[in-house]
Amino acid sequence: MSKPTALFIGRFQPFHNGHMLVIEGMTKLCGKIWIGIGSSDKHHEKENPFTVAERREMMQRALQDQNLIPMFDINFVELPDEKDDIAWREKVLEKTGPIAVVWTGNDHIIKCFEGIVPVKPIKEVPGISSTDIRLMMVAGEDWKKKVPEDVAMYISEIDGVARIKALE
Repeated sequence: MSKPTALFIGRFQPFHNGHMLVIEGMTKLCGKIWIGIGSSDKHHEKENPFTVAERREMMQRALQDQNLIPMFDINFVELPDEKDDIAWREKVLEKTGPIAVVWTGNDHIIKCFEGIVPVKPIKEVPGISSTDIRLMMVAGEDWKKKVPEDVAMYISEIDGVARIKALE
């Protein structure tokens, strides 16, 4: 039996160890994996400090470091916000083609797909959230253990902590 095509949607502001655990789990259960970068049109804002290109780069570096990209069929899709949930969902499915399951930790995304595509809700890894990581950056705390090493290096390269502090 072939493995299902799945979609994992998140904002990844920044991509962290919890996101990595989800994708590692997906590689065991899914065939083709779509990673939907939500709010792809938002950047340089307090809640969305990184551009879609920066978020994609974070993920690609972290996944390549674990040899997940060459070994598995992992694809990225940019998902800009829409005012209408139905229109947004239709655009998502237009970009990905048929999917068997949506993985997400976001209640709003669950609501958007409920009854249309099965949803696998993801529980937040205790102590790891993008919001908390950004707050740690602002406070000058050690946030680097909460993200893959390649992500921490990339955020340093683009001076991401200074950007987040400036947006506070």
